[in-house]
Amino acid sequence: MNLHLGPLLRHTTEDEATIWVQTDGPCRVEVRPEGVEPCFEHTFTVEGHHYALVHVTGLPRGATTPYEVALDGEVVWPEPDSAFPPSVIRTQTPSDHVKVLFGSCRVAAPHEPPYTLRKDEDPRGREVDALRGLALELMHQPVETYPHGLILLGDQVYADEVHPDVEEQLDGEFVETYDDYVDLYTASWGEPVIRWLLSTVPSAMIFDDHDVHDDWNTSVEWLAEMRQKGWWRRRIVAAFESYLIYQHLGNLSHADRAEYQLYQDLQHGDEPTERLREYARRADAEVEGTRWSFCRDIGPARLVMVDSRAGRVLDPGKRSMVDADEWEWIKEHATGDIEHLMIGTSLPLIMGPAMHWLESWNEVTADGGWGKLVKRVAEKLRQELDLEHWPAFQDSFHRMIAHLRAVGAGEHGDAPTTITVLSGDVHHAYLAEIGFPPGSGVQSAVWQAVCSPFRNPLDANERRVILGAWTRAAGRFTRLFAKAAGVKDPEVRWRLAHEKPWFNNQVAWLEFEGERAKFVLVKALPPEDGKGDPIMERVFERSIEPNRVFART
Repeated sequence: MNLHLGPLLRHTTEDEATIWVQTDGPCRVEVRPEGVEPCFEHTFTVEGHHYALVHVTGLPRGATTPYEVALDGEVVWPEPDSAFPPSVIRTQTPSDHVKVLFGSCRVAAPHEPPYTLRKDEDPRGREVDALRGLALELMHQPVETYPHGLILLGDQVYADEVHPDVEEQLDGEFVETYDDYVDLYTASWGEPVIRWLLSTVPSAMIFDDHDVHDDWNTSVEWLAEMRQKGWWRRRIVAAFESYLIYQHLGNLSHADRAEYQLYQDLQHGDEPTERLREYARRADAEVEGTRWSFCRDIGPARLVMVDSRAGRVLDPGKRSMVDADEWEWIKEHATGDIEHLMIGTSLPLIMGPAMHWLESWNEVTADGGWGKLVKRVAEKLRQELDLEHWPAFQDSFHRMIAHLRAVGAGEHGDAPTTITVLSGDVHHAYLAEIGFPPGSGVQSAVWQAVCSPFRNPLDANERRVILGAWTRAAGRFTRLFAKAAGVKDPEVRWRLAHEKPWFNNQVAWLEFEGERAKFVLVKALPPEDGKGDPIMERVFERSIEPNRVFART
């Protein structure tokens, strides 16, 4: 008996943790923290594969504890003669200094040419893996400096851009089956360095489009077109099934899982595979009744992770990033009475000015605001240019901005010191400060922090387009069209905290200690001789504590 994948350290608290594993067969999984009573769980089986989430209790608070994993009494992790440091569980308290990594968009590909070349040199080129590079650095650092969290903001796997080894194993021409997704996750998380990182740094994650398909749930027209494809039904069911097993269950606390009827059915019920399939079918067919969003505390900070992909309402004239029940959940959890509030959403709320106005104009015209002819052109633009972020759902955008103002003004508990919206998706990184008008009462520093990609950079032409979208001239020009379409002005202004965005493979993090908060961005560079490990270079660092001058003007 052995591990197929994992262990993954998932949810942690002050004295508890969740360890996720996939095994080769049914067995008893035991986690043995050093100096702590072992904890165990029996595997459950779905689609012919075997999994367990072990609830580890009795951990020392604010401490770092090495652990082992045993299957049916035999230690299988760490692996014999492992070159990696011991896997550890780091607990935290509200008074701790914590570091939380974040980012998105990581293509699984070999770490050798042509895959390490630039796209401009070879279409298969994805350069060097920033997340892997950071993990390699961590291996040589004191364990007390390890991050307390890793927030993965989408595209953990690419169902439409697969590892060459996975491509050879596909059951059909496309990724369609649960087994195909097992291979995708194995290629992405089974790489030895990433596997060690995920065994040591607690992870929280949410899907984005490529976990299913490029532009997933962009519009009613897009969805209707996809549902006509013979393989789509199998793909979407397998995507939801595997997402729940590999990503969602570990996002939840032990208490949440104990109240989650589907999880209990998978562990103890009859026909768990059919139960999982039915849940996945319903998640595709119905927006309401399925929640992928979640909330967890990390030291003095709270993460409210929002599903901004699967729960969309796409009906023309009623488009919304989330449905009514989900919005109420967000308002209930994204509140004050916490030192630092992080709102995770795979898609940015705040974008370059031209992109904001273009997406808001497109929503109006693609819904028929300028007639049928323009409607067809606008829909084509929406799909070709990926015009599907928060500004493309204007009602949702304004609701979220209004909620940030209310939380920052102390209307939902004491105002946090900082409120940071964390996003990925757009294949560039930036930090934007959000300013509210005079009299808004906002006390918090409010930011949009974006980090993308871990590994999937844009080519030179794509970068030029994005840079243009951040210019004032492009913003003024696109605003003319948006205003002509009746688009409402935002209730806020925003500005970059630096000269221009970055387009590297990169990783960002936030550090919190009491009221203090800091944003850091590092990029991955290839070694000079093209061989060996990536070189990680710090490119930007900024305190994000309140700047009341800008926040009130």
